[in-house]
Amino acid sequence: MSRKMKALVIILSVLGVTGASTAGILTHPCFGRRMSKERKARIEQSPNYRNGKFQNEIPTPQFTGEKGGFSTLWKFATGRPEDRVPSEPVEVVKTDLDSLPADRDWLVWFGHSSYLFCLDGKRYLVDPVLKLEWPVTTMMRPFKGTDIYTPEEMPDIDMLIITHEHWDHLDFATLRDIRHKVKQVVCPLGVAEYLEYWGYDPEHIAEMDWYETFSCQDSKTTCLPTRHFSNRVFKSNQTLWASFMVEAGGRKVYVGGDGGYDHRFKYIQEHYGSVDLALMENGQYNQDWANIHLMPEDLEKAILDLQAKQVFTVHHDKFALAKHAWTEPDSVAHDIAQRHHITLLDRPIGTVVYY
Repeated sequence: MSRKMKALVIILSVLGVTGASTAGILTHPCFGRRMSKERKARIEQSPNYRNGKFQNEIPTPQFTGEKGGFSTLWKFATGRPEDRVPSEPVEVVKTDLDSLPADRDWLVWFGHSSYLFCLDGKRYLVDPVLKLEWPVTTMMRPFKGTDIYTPEEMPDIDMLIITHEHWDHLDFATLRDIRHKVKQVVCPLGVAEYLEYWGYDPEHIAEMDWYETFSCQDSKTTCLPTRHFSNRVFKSNQTLWASFMVEAGGRKVYVGGDGGYDHRFKYIQEHYGSVDLALMENGQYNQDWANIHLMPEDLEKAILDLQAKQVFTVHHDKFALAKHAWTEPDSVAHDIAQRHHITLLDRPIGTVVYY
């Protein structure tokens, strides 16, 4: 997602939107603040922070196309294939979230990577992007019909899970407006700086490195790797990116976050055994950045490695952040599921799925 911000800055410069105008954008609270010395010191002690930035577990060049980073960003910012965006409103379902039962495990997807799930009676909200405001609206806009859920309609949240700082996962306006409903937050190292700046109580934020676990009553949430990157504006990889395993009531839910293919899916299967539900990234992929998002063939390998009982794919159907047809991720997921007899739970935005 940072490629969008970089492209925005490039385009603003080309259009002459510089000086005070650009400064006015970049001082908005959505961009966060300078990291505290204490948080920076903790980050520098992480085994995953080397040579001045966080590193993936295997080498991961961000751009994989034939052209360099600038050319890739310019091509992405200026190219607009028509089928990236639906011509008609997307099919959605409006659900009264407060009415959903606490004695069953369920999932409601809000499009892209935002979803709410219930596990063992507790509600978990992941990467909510529900209320886009300026200046984020200069970078991405939801497909017609997909923005029907608002922060005000969220129920009380037992745990808010943030996977990384990118704009399509960490949204200032949404998090500002749901703050009073959130009991606990878990996030990767560095991301808490945003949340504290936006008014979240540090006492209720568990900020974790990979393989660290936060336990709360009868549940535990473990921060796990992904193969991705971070960049809110200019300097890359100063905060960590992650996936999470949530365990409660004898069941497991894998929150996959964003990231390209690597060995982690086999590790998770070997370490955790049978996962009841896996939320898998599917969409916004491109050969120019094939290391940091799951290409269709990599999604297939990841699902087979993980061997989850049930799969729900996300990261699609709301924003056009790549050049593939907006319907392609849905087709990819159903094709994989059919060929390998996988229980795929994908449903339209807002549908209640019991798992």
